[in-house]
Order: sequence, then C-alpha cells, then structure tokens
Amino acid sequence: MSDVYLLQNQDKLFLGKQKDWLDGRDRNSLFKTPHKDEAVNQRVEISAKDYTQRVALLLCPVDERGLPVISAEDLPPPQARPAKEDAQSQDLVDQSLSSVEE
Repeated sequence: MSDVYLLQNQDKLFLGKQKDWLDGRDRNSLFKTPHKDEAVNQRVEISAKDYTQRVALLLCPVDERGLPVISAEDLPPPQARPAKEDAQSQDLVDQSLSSVEE
C-alpha cells in the first residue's frame, strides 16, 4: 500500500477535484496526489486565492481501489441537512415574500 496527500482546511473539510470543499465521505471526488510537492503547490494556490483558508496536508494510506483511508477523527462532524418538508416550506415562504414585494 502506498500513501497519498489530501488537503484539509481549518473546518476539517477536504479539497475536491473541482476545487471545492467537501466533507470527505465521497473519497473518489477528493483531490489526492502521491507527490508532496504537488500538494504543497496546490496549498499555496489556495492560500493565494483565499487568505482566510488554513490548509494542511494530510498523509493517508490508500485501500485496494486506490482511495484514501481517512480516519474518523480527521473527518468533520456530520452536517445537519434540512428535511424535505423544511425545504418545501421555505420555498413557500420565499414565494409568498416575492408576491408581497410585487
């Protein structure tokens, strides 16, 4: 087994292939590289674009499919997702507010 580098910010989110921040549960969509210099270059690019990001390199082993094995303590806490009913009620509120403004 070999190791790969992942980039993780101060909120414990991981950099994705599309340069977005992900929770790491979908390991296939994460930015990963076996080369430390490539990971450092990516970290510098991120810091240059957004100086508020505190990005760290995380060295992880890979499984038999080549995906990083991330320990539970390195994952961010689960995010609460709004229930479907809450999202529908919010849409109704938004629609009623827009009709009032007209």
